[in-house]
Order: sequence, then C-alpha cells, then structure tokens
Amino acid sequence: MLYFLGQLGDAVSAFNVFRYITFRTAGAVITALFFVFLFGPAMINGLRLRRGKGQPIHEDGPAGHLLTKRVRPPWAG
Repeated sequence: MLYFLGQLGDAVSAFNVFRYITFRTAGAVITALFFVFLFGPAMINGLRLRRGKGQPIHEDGPAGHLLTKRVRPPWAG
C-alpha cells in the first residue's frame, strides 16, 4: 500500500515522503512497537503460565543445593 502511495508522488508532491527509506524504516519501527506494546504483556503472561513451577530440584544432589535453589533462581548465579 505504501508503494502505491509513493507512486502518487508524481501527482501530489506530499506523497514523495513514502519513497524515502528512512521514512519507511521509521514506520516499520513504530508499527513493531505498537504490536509489542499491544500483544507483549499477554504473550509474557501466557509464557509464564506454560513455564509451570520452574526448574525441578533433584533430591539426590548436594545438601547445599536444596537450600539455595529453593530461594534463588538458577540464572542468579
């Protein structure tokens, strides 16, 4: 659709802006941000529900792991 608006630039000079790559890039960035803000929170909540309870804790490991893994997430070091 933006291609056709750019073709109208021959008739109306204001439509020439659709021919510029920087304008089209800015439009793509704004559109992507719109979709992220619109669907992002729902996607994150859905992934949290699918994750379940987290990483399983095996009882056959060292005793120190049983205490630290229940309190601290695995990516915290």
